[in-house]
Amino acid sequence: MNVRTGILTLTLSCFFLGGCDFDHDVAGPLRTDAIHLDGGSAEKANVELDMGAGKLNVSGGASKLLDGTFEYNVDAWKPIVNNTVNGANATVTIKQPSGAHGGGSKHYVWDLQLNDNVLTDLAVNCGAGQATLNLGDVMLRSLSVAMGAGQVKVDLRGTPKHDYDVKINGGVGQSVVRLPQGVGIYLTASKGIGALNVTGLQKQGDHWENDLYNKAKVTVKVDVNGGIGEINISE
Repeated sequence: MNVRTGILTLTLSCFFLGGCDFDHDVAGPLRTDAIHLDGGSAEKANVELDMGAGKLNVSGGASKLLDGTFEYNVDAWKPIVNNTVNGANATVTIKQPSGAHGGGSKHYVWDLQLNDNVLTDLAVNCGAGQATLNLGDVMLRSLSVAMGAGQVKVDLRGTPKHDYDVKINGGVGQSVVRLPQGVGIYLTASKGIGALNVTGLQKQGDHWENDLYNKAKVTVKVDVNGGIGEINISE
């Protein structure tokens, strides 16, 4: 058998075996799993959410430490959840299984709520999906967002009672950040090779700030490292 004949034979074999499709993540019936994590007497929480592809919605209003639902139609994509509580401290990690990717008829949505009365460090790692973070009612201590190729909307408008820090690392997607009013804002940003648009704040040397900075009881510090996408920041 010469090389050309061997290639033809392999090609035909792949055709009759279903096109050599080795993607075993086949879409099936839609599943909806509820999640309710009890924080016990926890006063502080460290929450990490890792989603490679899909749609992520996060807001406040949970009666427990974390409430919500997972919707998916690929069984192998069932989120991996770990929750530990040690006295006043809780740790939650929710991860999309490795190798999962979107496209076609695949459906993947996390709809999560955080407790408004627990001081929270929240880290969100987004891949190629879409994230909507409505966190104005959440008692944040810190927020970290790492973008991939997706879209991220961060809405922090609310009445925070504590200082907190925000760090956003841009990717190739687009992000929109809405800042709270009635607090001091201090923003540092580097735009990378993408677009950085800041409105409602005054440029002061190497940073931006609002009129309430160094005057209000609460200060929110924001640090943005832009990628090659577009980042829009406003009050």
